[in-house]
Amino acid sequence: MTEHHLPSQLEVSPEAPDRNLALELVRVTEAGAMASGRWVGRGDKNGADGAAVKAMRALIHTVSMNGVVVIGEGEKDHAPMLYNGERVGDGTGPECDVAVDPVDGTTLTAKGMANAVSVMAVAERGAMFDPSAVFYMDKLATGPEAADFVDITAPVAVNIKRIAKAKKSAVEDVTVVILDRPRHEGLVKEVREAGARIKFIADGDVAGAIMAAREGTGVDLLLGIGGTPEGIITACAMKCLGGTLQAKLWPKDDEERQRALDAGHDLDKVLEIDDLVRSDNVFFVATGITDGELLRGVRYRAETAYTQSLVMRSKSGTIRQIDSQHRLSKLRAYSSVDFERPS
Repeated sequence: MTEHHLPSQLEVSPEAPDRNLALELVRVTEAGAMASGRWVGRGDKNGADGAAVKAMRALIHTVSMNGVVVIGEGEKDHAPMLYNGERVGDGTGPECDVAVDPVDGTTLTAKGMANAVSVMAVAERGAMFDPSAVFYMDKLATGPEAADFVDITAPVAVNIKRIAKAKKSAVEDVTVVILDRPRHEGLVKEVREAGARIKFIADGDVAGAIMAAREGTGVDLLLGIGGTPEGIITACAMKCLGGTLQAKLWPKDDEERQRALDAGHDLDKVLEIDDLVRSDNVFFVATGITDGELLRGVRYRAETAYTQSLVMRSKSGTIRQIDSQHRLSKLRAYSSVDFERPS
């Protein structure tokens, strides 16, 4: 190596995440989905989230990696498990950044609504953007066909027309997924005036963005303001899918704005995927909790559970859909996770 050559993250890591990690990671989201799936429709989103967190934490420490939770359940004082900064994995594998969302869509789970998923992303250590300064970001996500034609700074109508052209369809055929929030009233008006259709989601914009990037979901574009941690997890998924995510930090008040400026963030900058996850070796896994356009939810039959998962790796471009059958008695025996029905 010459003196002026700067080593990449891949070179300085003792060991880079490899393809064998994928099936280990999906066991973690499967556990989270099966645990929270018992709470579907029970009206208790905290119960569902707590069950998923407990299950994922038990399984994540069996994974062959030396991971640090960069995006988790929050600061240690408020999150006893899967907190930001927690060391996870069995300590024998590669140094990794880990992002977990045990239930992307807690309200969806509590109400038995579509598209709740358990998700996890892993990248080389130091690759993920630090989301601590600003909780929200304005996002635009779409799939590979239109990835090179959209611009978050352009008017909504322009982006919709560009997507329609890229997909060789009419504007009226474009469907935009948007979180159903009062803050999106103006955005909704713009989309409708442009002539496109809207699919509202109550929660869970990671799943919404992936739907916008995958064929066969009926969704073409995600727009709107959602969580910054979810944005980074979405960036990991988009790196695997070949789609695009563009975002701008969105401080909710003057105090958060100042905190962002003090942290050195440029609030006018458009953040691209490589700004949010600086690695070409990224894993993303998701397991369905409730049925949806993206994945089928958990099914229970006596002592058996059935799950459907999405497993992706950016380095190889591989996307796998995995259908699994689990004997709950066997899981309880080796994982110490209680998959019984909630009391």
